Amino acid sequence: MKVVVVESPAKAKTIEKYLGPGHRVLASFGHVRDLPPKDGSVEPDKDFAMHYEMSGRGNDSVRAIATALKEADSLVLATDPDREGEAISWHVLEALENRKVVKGKQVSRVVFNEITKTAVTEAMRNPRDIDMDLVNAQQARRALDYLVGFTLSPVMWRKLPAAKSAGRVQSVALRLICERETEIEAFRAREYWTIAGDFLNADGQKVSARLVELAGKKLDKFDLNNQQTAEAAVAKLSGLKYSVADISIKPAKRNPYPPFTTSTLQQEAARKLGFSAAFTMQLAQRLYEGVDIGGETTGLITYMRTDGVSMADEAIRAARDVIAEDFGRDAVPQSWRVYKSKQKNAQEAHEAIRPTDFRRRPRAVARYLDEAQLKLYDLIWTRALASQMESAELERTTIDIRDAANTGGFRVTGTVVLSPGFLKLYEEGIDDKSADDEEGARLPKLAVGDKLDTQGIIPEQHFTEPPPRFSEASLVRKLEELGIGRPSTYAAILEVLRARSYVKMEAKRFVPEDAGWLAYAFLVSFFDQYFAYDFTANLEEKLDEIAEHKLDWKKVLEDFWRDFSRGDDDHVSVKDAITRIDENMGRRGEVLDAINKMLEAHFFPARGDGHDPRLCPACNKGQLGIKAGRTGAFIGCSDYPDCRYTRPLAAGGADGEMALSGPQELGKDENGVDVTLRQGPFGPYVQLGEAEGKQKPKRASLPKGLPADEVTLELALKLLALPRVVGLHPETQKEILAGLGRFGPYLLHDGKYAKLKDAMEALEIGINHAVEKIAAAAARGPGRKRPEPKPLRTIGNHPEDGEPVNVIDGRYGPYLKHGATNAPVPRGEDHTTISLEAAVAAIAARAKSGKGGKKAAPKKAAPKKAAAPKAEKPAAKKAAVKKAAPKKAPAKKSAGKKDAAE
Repeated sequence: MKVVVVESPAKAKTIEKYLGPGHRVLASFGHVRDLPPKDGSVEPDKDFAMHYEMSGRGNDSVRAIATALKEADSLVLATDPDREGEAISWHVLEALENRKVVKGKQVSRVVFNEITKTAVTEAMRNPRDIDMDLVNAQQARRALDYLVGFTLSPVMWRKLPAAKSAGRVQSVALRLICERETEIEAFRAREYWTIAGDFLNADGQKVSARLVELAGKKLDKFDLNNQQTAEAAVAKLSGLKYSVADISIKPAKRNPYPPFTTSTLQQEAARKLGFSAAFTMQLAQRLYEGVDIGGETTGLITYMRTDGVSMADEAIRAARDVIAEDFGRDAVPQSWRVYKSKQKNAQEAHEAIRPTDFRRRPRAVARYLDEAQLKLYDLIWTRALASQMESAELERTTIDIRDAANTGGFRVTGTVVLSPGFLKLYEEGIDDKSADDEEGARLPKLAVGDKLDTQGIIPEQHFTEPPPRFSEASLVRKLEELGIGRPSTYAAILEVLRARSYVKMEAKRFVPEDAGWLAYAFLVSFFDQYFAYDFTANLEEKLDEIAEHKLDWKKVLEDFWRDFSRGDDDHVSVKDAITRIDENMGRRGEVLDAINKMLEAHFFPARGDGHDPRLCPACNKGQLGIKAGRTGAFIGCSDYPDCRYTRPLAAGGADGEMALSGPQELGKDENGVDVTLRQGPFGPYVQLGEAEGKQKPKRASLPKGLPADEVTLELALKLLALPRVVGLHPETQKEILAGLGRFGPYLLHDGKYAKLKDAMEALEIGINHAVEKIAAAAARGPGRKRPEPKPLRTIGNHPEDGEPVNVIDGRYGPYLKHGATNAPVPRGEDHTTISLEAAVAAIAARAKSGKGGKKAAPKKAAPKKAAAPKAEKPAAKKAAVKKAAPKKAPAKKSAGKKDAAE
């Protein structure tokens, strides 16, 4: 028997069907071991020894493979066809050798670019050894990431509030985003005007043209830079007789785009479908691993982590046949189209992303896919098919229109599609279209000398626009252009930036968060050379050269670590920089000064009145700057403790709120006590009176979204009066209170809470409305008990008991639920696309481990045990222990909750 190891359980089941009897296919569930996040995992002084650690799931996977291998005569490692896949195969083999179960077994490595019966069986006939250069390229990448991260992250944690970590590649992507934002903030719009002429030919057909010459001089963009010059030009051009001076017709050709690589797929899916890079890769993984079509699981696309643009010969033949069937023989070029990657170090999987069978048209598989899967498959199928179609034949016509004295020269360009070719099927999307871009216009039939009637000379005002923020598509393209990252890393890079709260998305564009600005400024100020674009790209090239058998991986690590740790005459080492930071940070000197200097334009933009934007508004002496506190970063005065002015860390103030220069008096309450509006490190608040000894005055924060300059004495007194008595409940005669709590505005009656929509409702709600809110809350359930979570998705019914298998939205993320058993979504699976088979396998593994069923299994659900399938002996034993030791249940429940969220 042969034991075959793949990465995912869904793939394992499919491949086992293809291979038939004599094969046992098991999943590794991705990486089985990794470098533990602690000091000493990589030891540069010991020839870069790497100390790997098995994960919990990795232990389970290797144990299952080892058990199966005892009854087998050979081991086939069939993980993904890239560096990561090669490394996973090596790690599995190493773990099995440590268990001493490989001795005497035949070990081989096979790769396939698509999960079809033909590809899998062909791969099994052509085994090879593990490619250690690919493995070592992956090990080198992992070691570099570790050495950078675990050298720089600790100093960030010590010295920089809100900093999470310093990733080798993610920090460079963050730099791109912050530097683009800096360009936008520094941008100053310039005014310019354009003049259009509307004309009619003898047949009454309209043609609109743009002024390109005035008084014999070619117009530059800013020649007409204000309304006066534009109106003066219009006055010169009006009332003149115009005719067609010249017509230029040039043939043009547009060639189709190559099939998708990983990055171009992510870019186009973002542009056309609005998918994130991570979601695109999850969908592509599912299409690659296969869907059930007519009772057989079939992979629909080839491997989706690649920077190759070529297709196999048989795929090209199939594409040409489908083009002929669907669009006619004229749409098929005489010779095949052969694409070559423009990327310098294209590697990994060699084929582009394409359908495994071009005859499997999107409409034919629509009923087997969900909406998102179908959209992505249609995009991949369409692009790959169009790549083998005829070029589009175009005709570009330029018409010049002038008056007899050559006072004004207008021009219009139009494009005529003579033969659409591939454009019948596909046209690539555009990231950012400039306001000045002109599309080809439809042109009426004209001849040189034709007289034209002037319908209007129209001036139009414009302003230059700043460079656009990066979208996912444009950021991936920029990273690829710079040679930073590789196909398998782009989605992870973007997700990590969001997860660390370094960036946020606004209108599907990346915007740096305050924590991101601080991390960027810190790293660039003190470690600039290690986060420079060229440095990171050169490291990527060296990793590629390791994979291509050109460089020794230990030599690459040695060269990097020598410069990184010891430095030379040209630059300071990282260790020296850290020592300098530690020595200066005690007095908050060099580090914060450098960050303040670098981010001055962002957090303290120039004021229109010419005043110093960093002058403290409270004392008019100190300078405002970024400060580090126990609870995070904020902006404060340099004259602390004499001046205690602070404000939240935000560009130009608290999102444009009024900057409070010390306490502002709003008036007095009914007892004559002062009511003031103040600024705190977490935002503005109102205060009643002053502190007396150890007794603090009453304070109330302003509700979110309420500008400080709109706070009146009446509103302040209402805020200070919270919680307030709304009235007595007509049934219970108990008080109803309205207040603001840590979870938002609320009503409280008889120990039970009801939510309010906003703070203003807490201030204004009357007794009748309050009674209705309380009744509605009571109808939803008693007290503060959380309602049973609604499934995000029902995957299907469990094959053993027919009970539904659901995806639940848990506190720590989606998890699987069947009866009383909760299980995490397996690594590599997406909760929106996971198959019933994979979900059942995960639930079975969780039940067998004894960790499931603790999260949401209430005692009153016990009678359902009779309907459950027969438990395995370990589960039965577990149940007996639970009955005998009920006191341990709460501890298990807590652990189960954590496990379900992994």
